[in-house]
Amino acid sequence: MTNRTYQHNTDFEAAVRIYREVGWVSEKAHETAAGHLLQSGRGLVTELHGAAECLAVAGTGTMQYLDTTLPMSAVTSVTTSRIARKQGFAGKLTAQLLADEALRGYCVAILGIFEQGYYNQLGFGNGGYQLRCTFDPSMLQIPVKARIPVRLGADDWQAMHEGRLNRRRTHGTCTVTEPGITQADVHWSESGFGLGYLDGNGDVSHHFWCQSKGEHGPYRINWMAYQSKAQFLELMALIQSLGDQVSAIQLQEPPEVQLQDLIRQPIKMLNITKGSPYENRMTSLSYWQARILDLQGCLAVATLDCASLRFNLVLTDPIESFVPDSCEWQGIAGEYIITLGASSSALVGTDSELPTMRASVNAFTRLWLGIRSATSLSWTDDLQAPESLLSSLDHALRLPSPMLDWDF
Repeated sequence: MTNRTYQHNTDFEAAVRIYREVGWVSEKAHETAAGHLLQSGRGLVTELHGAAECLAVAGTGTMQYLDTTLPMSAVTSVTTSRIARKQGFAGKLTAQLLADEALRGYCVAILGIFEQGYYNQLGFGNGGYQLRCTFDPSMLQIPVKARIPVRLGADDWQAMHEGRLNRRRTHGTCTVTEPGITQADVHWSESGFGLGYLDGNGDVSHHFWCQSKGEHGPYRINWMAYQSKAQFLELMALIQSLGDQVSAIQLQEPPEVQLQDLIRQPIKMLNITKGSPYENRMTSLSYWQARILDLQGCLAVATLDCASLRFNLVLTDPIESFVPDSCEWQGIAGEYIITLGASSSALVGTDSELPTMRASVNAFTRLWLGIRSATSLSWTDDLQAPESLLSSLDHALRLPSPMLDWDF
């Protein structure tokens, strides 16, 4: 068994075999998508008997933290073949990948989860709930009329990627900067199509990419990209215009928006469509996780509107038992003096006059992002502190709910 860098020319066939075995690839277009995904990131493989049997890939990205953009590692793929299961390969390979990413200067890592619990052993904590709404587009009430849009297809992936990069961003918004990730997304879509608008320079401005199904749907909008209220409303009016034919569209609730505000009779539609293929409903799930890779870098961007608050932090990091001894980065466990306020920081050391928090990196990442309050985390996660400190943190870290706005 050997861990090494993914080599596209020699490992792609084995990577596609792994993807087929886990159900990610079922047709030729998916193979094309896999190629774009793998070439747009940095990968490691575990080699057994001369072939890659476990694969972990990360892509270059950014995360919006309040008004600052942080370098982010987007873990886009962790997969293991059928013959390599239950050997601990995926955990160790992902830990090595994260160690490499930390040394490259990424402050935080984000990934989508197949189930809650597995990536916790690598220091990841649950992200915020993401709401997905399925509704009859004819029931939208939008106060504007959409202009005639342009069609966007798989060949327009680069223009759409630029539109995604330039979209409006809020706290927690993630962006994967390599264009190959959007190229992969369009090839992975079933019967995908896009609709949108061009700006004065002929570039794609606001648009959405959608998967269609049959004559009446349900359709699924994979992403929307817009820069302003006017552009958002025009896209929603464009979705409304599909309601003459399409009975249901599924859309992840965009940041800063409560979709129910724009839907007529949402409770009645929920009741009368219950159990049908076009059931109107809202589902909520935390399907992503995050972990801090660089504590000082993450704390430096926390410019908070509160009085200065200082405390000791005794931080544990479970990734230590997975990272190879040869890696320079071994996690971020240690003792720190944390300052939160207009200027925030994390300094190695302790101060006997300050209160002390004990937390895992999993829980502290959730606190830093504003996913849950300090008191809440002390009830359900690995975080303990005096009640007075918990109360002070509850008031200091009143952050907007982080919304990824990019699935990977």
